[in-house]
Amino acid sequence: MAGPYDVSGRTVLITGAARGIGAECARRLSAQGARVALVGLEASELERVAAQCNTEAAWFEADVTDRDQLAAAVEGAVERFGGIDVAMVNAGIGGGGPVRHTDPDAFERVIEVNLLGVYRTVHACLEHVIERRGYVLVVASLAAVVHGPGMASYTASKAGAEAFADSLRSEVSHLGVDVGVGYFSWIDTELVRGADAHPAYGGLRSQLRGLAAKTYPVSAVGDAVLDGIGRRRRAVVVPGWVRAAIALRGILPVLTDRQGLRMAPEMDVTFQRDVAERGTEASRPVGAGGEAASRDLHLG
Repeated sequence: MAGPYDVSGRTVLITGAARGIGAECARRLSAQGARVALVGLEASELERVAAQCNTEAAWFEADVTDRDQLAAAVEGAVERFGGIDVAMVNAGIGGGGPVRHTDPDAFERVIEVNLLGVYRTVHACLEHVIERRGYVLVVASLAAVVHGPGMASYTASKAGAEAFADSLRSEVSHLGVDVGVGYFSWIDTELVRGADAHPAYGGLRSQLRGLAAKTYPVSAVGDAVLDGIGRRRRAVVVPGWVRAAIALRGILPVLTDRQGLRMAPEMDVTFQRDVAERGTEASRPVGAGGEAASRDLHLG
């Protein structure tokens, strides 16, 4: 699309808006004049974020894995604001552990939220975005490109979300809709802090070196998303070096496999010990968002 895409006066629907990246972007977009529809779990947190927005904001409690709840949220947003210009498909959870030690229900819940939740959100919003010739931003992760040990459910879901967005892009371009993918490294959110606090996984992340070891502020994602929506970008990245990682994805597995092979034996033993001590709790998705997404399934 030629020229900048001004968000002022436009309606942006954001899933996973109660905390972290979703909440930060809601506040930042609102400060630029966008009207925001906040979708997610934790009604009290959604209400709090809505109150922090500078412009008109509405919130809708919905689980992205539930078609009926999503449909009601989208319908409510359209009724409130008249349509949807941008869908920021952000809701996601994370849990870690080797495949052989991970509780199956916890593993599948990550896939359900991070991949099928993306599809269900886009499907619910898409006709409205098409009507406005708008923009869809699917928040994946650097994990869509770099696949480390102990992250099988997360990396599979994020790689799937990226592939979904790539296919969608070619399907809707002729309808005036652009599709972007968010590729973010470690961001200072409750999800990442929850992973760092995990008795088995946290110590392993501390062994990372160089750029891959750094945690970046959530405000950096806010900046990148404002720019990404404003330019309707194909890729929205934090930090900048992630663009090189995307470009080099053909050789990255060779490099990451070396580090993964070094870390995997210790990870296997550590997680096996954690499972012996805590049972399925060891596989529970991390952080407040993971806890909210798992509550109704009695995981752990």
